[in-house]
Amino acid sequence: MLELPIEKALGVSQSRLALLKKLKIETIEDLICYYPRGYEDRSQLREIASLKNGETALIKGTVAEEPALSRIRKNLCMIKVKVFDDSGMMQITFFNQKFVVSSLKKGETYLFYGKAKVDYRSISMSSPVFEPENSNRHMGHIIPLYSLTKGLSQKVFTNIMAGVVGTVDEDLEETLPTYLKERLHLCDRVFAFHNIHFPRSFEALEAAKQRLVFEELLFLQLGQLSMNRLSQASHGIRLTNFKIVERLNEMLPFELTNAQKRVIREICADFRDGKQLNRLIQGDVGSGKTIVACAIMLVAANNGYQSALMAPTEILAVQHYDGLKGYFEAFGFVSDILTGSTPKKRKKEILERLKNNEIQILFGTHAILEDDVEFAKFALCITDEQHRFGVKQRNSLYSKGENPHTLVMTATPIPRTLALIMYSDLDVSVIDELPPNRQKVETYCVSEGSRTRIDAFLSRELKDGSQAYIVCPLVEESETMTEQLKNVTDYTRQLKEKFPDFRMELLHGKMKSKDKDEIMMRFKNHEVDVLVSTTVIEVGVNVPNATLMIVENAERFGLAQLHQLRGRVGRGKKKSYCILVSSATARNTRERLKVLCQTNDGFQISEQDLRQRGPGDFFGTDQSGFVDLKIANLIGDVKVLELASRTAKKILAEDPELSDRKNYLLKKNVKKLFLKNGVKVFN
Repeated sequence: MLELPIEKALGVSQSRLALLKKLKIETIEDLICYYPRGYEDRSQLREIASLKNGETALIKGTVAEEPALSRIRKNLCMIKVKVFDDSGMMQITFFNQKFVVSSLKKGETYLFYGKAKVDYRSISMSSPVFEPENSNRHMGHIIPLYSLTKGLSQKVFTNIMAGVVGTVDEDLEETLPTYLKERLHLCDRVFAFHNIHFPRSFEALEAAKQRLVFEELLFLQLGQLSMNRLSQASHGIRLTNFKIVERLNEMLPFELTNAQKRVIREICADFRDGKQLNRLIQGDVGSGKTIVACAIMLVAANNGYQSALMAPTEILAVQHYDGLKGYFEAFGFVSDILTGSTPKKRKKEILERLKNNEIQILFGTHAILEDDVEFAKFALCITDEQHRFGVKQRNSLYSKGENPHTLVMTATPIPRTLALIMYSDLDVSVIDELPPNRQKVETYCVSEGSRTRIDAFLSRELKDGSQAYIVCPLVEESETMTEQLKNVTDYTRQLKEKFPDFRMELLHGKMKSKDKDEIMMRFKNHEVDVLVSTTVIEVGVNVPNATLMIVENAERFGLAQLHQLRGRVGRGKKKSYCILVSSATARNTRERLKVLCQTNDGFQISEQDLRQRGPGDFFGTDQSGFVDLKIANLIGDVKVLELASRTAKKILAEDPELSDRKNYLLKKNVKKLFLKNGVKVFN
């Protein structure tokens, strides 16, 4: 039954089916694995007279008089009704809920749950949820709250969930072995699903959550540790003769930092030992990861092998190619670039030369992954900003050779707890030192009240010949947003009217790749003075002449994301600035943004961001299928994460292939989880 499509299993309308599918609920299993985001305690009944101001509580009240309907203005009506219990009277007010008039009957008793307003004269509630006292459906219990989409209410969704949970007990096969449940005092799977959705007590809820979080993190750790073990067990292509790195160092117009030299040594040590490289290079914006990749690709070419560097966007691939091809030419090696816009005739020529080993280094985008791209002697695959590629994509590039070395790079400083999940299948090298010529970007957090000063500063920078980025949170105006958020479409038009002497363009993710790349190239060539954009420029082209980054509605972005955006400026010799504009009044929001003004340390910023916003926001909404945590939270559940990691290592130390009969369930379910992403774990 769990694999049944929801349209066959649920008696709901087509419109509701569409809303469920919008939440990525396609099957019954998807539905019961759609866990609550929180809970309301509607289990404790209170007397009216005992309520405190601002307190959210459940009361049982009898309707004293028929509800009174009045119209305040067009499209706004108000219903007032008085209810009482043995302790006192309470006034309840509803707005634009006409059904209340016929739903509440004089003399009948109902349960009301809402926020109390108490002053010296009266006790009242505004728009509480309610139901008849004996209904026992949404009151008198701990009630789940789900993250839903517009048009789907908590009440409707909870009713759908209640109609399914309990009917699938026989289909909920156990996924954890008995010895593990007994050793760690974990509840059964059926108990866990009942009590995660409809807890009989907070103790039962805690037991259910502990079980499901542990299971999720354990399976991820087992699978990723297996991936790591399989890659380490494979012998990589042995590379020697590293003198070319010294020759590159002598050629460079700058001195490599000690951190860059250390990372190159770590990689070369793996090459020398014949170990298959499976490594992440993690470094802050501007730390010099690209030149490290250049050195490693030169080593491969010097040993007679080919390399590929894949970037998430064409403009970034072109930037890497333009920046590094001169170094390869200096040593007599041929490099080329393959992207989605490469003409057919040119692509055919590249593929032929690649197959004949006439090209040693290939740069490109997803185009490299196509089936017709064949290498003669492929030894090294590098992916830039790896979290933007799914596991399938990474494995597709990897499959183009015989155990090629794998290097992934990211400019996103990743906190330890997140790295434990994201990259437990990789060795990690950290470039924790910036080049001496890398400028600190002066960062300021200001309110909308400083707009005149911001405009004057922008004008001055542009008149001095510099360029600027302006980032907005939206592509176009949103009807669902209650806040006044800036969008690139309208804001670009306003800026053009305000600054008619400067050239402005807008850029956002909904545009075609070709159009985006064309605009970015025009910006790089200084044919555009101001680029008004969404976060699509977070990972982007290097524009040394850009000295100013203005982020509108900065409170809408995570700290790590703001740090990435800030990294777009400060790449040239001119002094650079980042202005975070936010009129948010909440103290914690202002304190959060001040972190950017106080430090340029990406790792410190990312730790703070993860603590405050959680992993779901760390990489944005799309994590490319690499980590799909349905219930675990890498901050709140860090102790469970560490327990899962220790447990996984212990299990694999005793039974590396999970071939022991007692681990049958673990192997079956871990393989199932990873196969969804097209990744093989265990033999």
